[in-house]
Amino acid sequence: MIAGESSPVIWVSGAASGIGEAFARLAAEKGARLGLADIDEARLNNLCNELSAAGTDCIALPADVSDEAQVANAIAQTYQHLGALHGAVNNAGITGPAAPIEDLSWDDWQRVINVSLGSVFLGLKHQLPLLKQQNRGAIVNVASGAGLIPAQHLAAYTAAKHGVLGLTKTAAQENIRSGVRINAVLPGSTRTPMMEASMAASEAVHDMVMASVPCGRLGEPQEQAEAIWWLLSDAASYVNGHSMIVDGGTLCR
Repeated sequence: MIAGESSPVIWVSGAASGIGEAFARLAAEKGARLGLADIDEARLNNLCNELSAAGTDCIALPADVSDEAQVANAIAQTYQHLGALHGAVNNAGITGPAAPIEDLSWDDWQRVINVSLGSVFLGLKHQLPLLKQQNRGAIVNVASGAGLIPAQHLAAYTAAKHGVLGLTKTAAQENIRSGVRINAVLPGSTRTPMMEASMAASEAVHDMVMASVPCGRLGEPQEQAEAIWWLLSDAASYVNGHSMIVDGGTLCR
């Protein structure tokens, strides 16, 4: 368990679908209490109601994670409602439109950076004081293989995910003696609603994605969730500032 807690309190962004939802379900099975944030209020409420009905202490926190006031409020509500904060998963992100750099609008660039990178900064900013006051805890930031290699026609997404790794390393070093560990997971191509929609919309994208996966299949959100849980747990107590690639062997570095 996280920091020795039998029922740790964990805050999760982007919790209503994909990797965030898979992690929320896994954490609930393991006895965690959850503060779940997402901009999709309907899906978020459905998930939280389902988990609550099964016995999980869970709070739904509709929020735009690119807005500091909303992030701060969602984290504060988690702490107030559940009485503690032991871990956090900064997972929310968007790819934005696929376009060459010269055709990408400034508004689209800013939106992707604000959601996919800004939300991680805001999460860290408001999670760290709560975790540091108890001298223990763990945070996992969800990056991407695009944090290490370029994703063509996704310049903002690539830049954001590279930035997530830089933030993770900086936060880990700044807090090296605080008792709080900060790591990142780098998912490869994973069967999330966002990925499936992109592949369904274009045969070329479908073929490109599948050609890029040497093991012949997409990853499952559950597989990413397991890696995140391990990094949060005391089993990873000596792992800090690390970027864990979970991609079926796509990037063998």
